[in-house]
Amino acid sequence: MKTTNLRHLLQAIQDEMEALQLWEVEPPSAEALASDQPFCIDTLEFTQWLQWVFIPKIESLLDRNAALPKSSDIHVLAEEYFKSMMVDSTQLLVLIKKVDQLIIQ
Repeated sequence: MKTTNLRHLLQAIQDEMEALQLWEVEPPSAEALASDQPFCIDTLEFTQWLQWVFIPKIESLLDRNAALPKSSDIHVLAEEYFKSMMVDSTQLLVLIKKVDQLIIQ
């Protein structure tokens, strides 16, 4: 049940990012994705990290029935990131918060 709910939430995040025109077609460079900084903060925007790093990582863990992270607190980062953006991120933030909550259950 948790796996199914998490998959639905990840898809809902993608759908919402597409609706907000935040979902990218072209991936960042391999160098940008290889950053050793948390959240690739030095090479990616938060939305890029969410799309190209976080979602694929969680999906991979689910596919392999591997353990999920013990915690997730990306909602705080998302809130800060979207403060300066001219986009209605309300629904996206709700979805991200639900992912955080589901991961720690």
